[in-house]
Amino acid sequence: YTDAKMVCITGSNGKTTTTMLTYHILKEAGMDVGLAGNVGNSLALQVAEDPHQVYVIELSSFQLDNMYEFKANIAVLLNITPDHLDRYDHKMENYVAAKFRIMRNQGPDDVFIYWQDDPIISEQLRHIHTEARMMPFSAQSHDGCTAWVEDGTMTVDLGEPWSMPTDELAIQGLHNLYNSMAASISASVLHIQNDIIRRALGDFQAVEHRLEFVRTLDGVRWINDSKATNVNSTWYALESMRDPVVLILGGKDKGNDYTEIEQFVRQKVKAIVCLGVDNAKLHAFFDGKVPVVTDAGSMAECVQKCHELAQSGDTVLLSPCCASFDLFKSYEDRGTQFKQCVNNL
Repeated sequence: YTDAKMVCITGSNGKTTTTMLTYHILKEAGMDVGLAGNVGNSLALQVAEDPHQVYVIELSSFQLDNMYEFKANIAVLLNITPDHLDRYDHKMENYVAAKFRIMRNQGPDDVFIYWQDDPIISEQLRHIHTEARMMPFSAQSHDGCTAWVEDGTMTVDLGEPWSMPTDELAIQGLHNLYNSMAASISASVLHIQNDIIRRALGDFQAVEHRLEFVRTLDGVRWINDSKATNVNSTWYALESMRDPVVLILGGKDKGNDYTEIEQFVRQKVKAIVCLGVDNAKLHAFFDGKVPVVTDAGSMAECVQKCHELAQSGDTVLLSPCCASFDLFKSYEDRGTQFKQCVNNL
């Protein structure tokens, strides 16, 4: 048993970054904090052998499926997009219900932090009664929001507003803006001083395999986003790209619908290299929509093809949309092999 505060973070995308960022802020503030769930060490083991006052916990829907007695003091729901539907009888509502279990057992002293602009979250909240204090964040409006972005400034307001320019955030891109707002609200709820939160947001080191810069060679930037195992992750990656892209897609498809990224692909992608055992679905969707769609059977072959396709001023982006288990042990293994091959060029 523990009476430590539990900060629990879930969502289809961004949960590892938000968990690590929240943990980083609390550490910088000198809090006695543990890291658990999908990252860090076992929560049960820490409670038993290495207790902390606060735990920051990354929760997947798989863990939430079996949550009955547990309670999050601070629950964060970043977004919900189709993912792992193969586990939920291909029914979106089952997956949504699993994510919303993060609110289970919350009372009036607890906080629920969520992305206000997510249509699936908004719809589900209409059917949920909770006593928890609601703290939404948004990049579109600040109506009733606890955190919002306007004119290049992020503001957090739990009674005494504070703000910082978004270009001072260590991690850039729209998705990281949401991650930063969620982490900032969590830290503010725990009474961390504004200047400590600002400083921590400015010096955070990004998560490995998530839009991780590898190197620039002959004017070509190489980016490792192997952690993008669903279409929405790749949407955020493409959203942040400013140069022409050679895109690496493929792997174990979890029932993907690629229409979500089609517009960005048409606008920004000059070539796609399909890296998977079975690339038929990718070809069926993307052939004819970009100038080049080609295949590779190994990471070495894939990187070599990208090297030949990319010109100075381009970005090669590994952001596969798919799980890695057809050719690799894990997304980490896929990202590590990518970096090794790129650094060997």
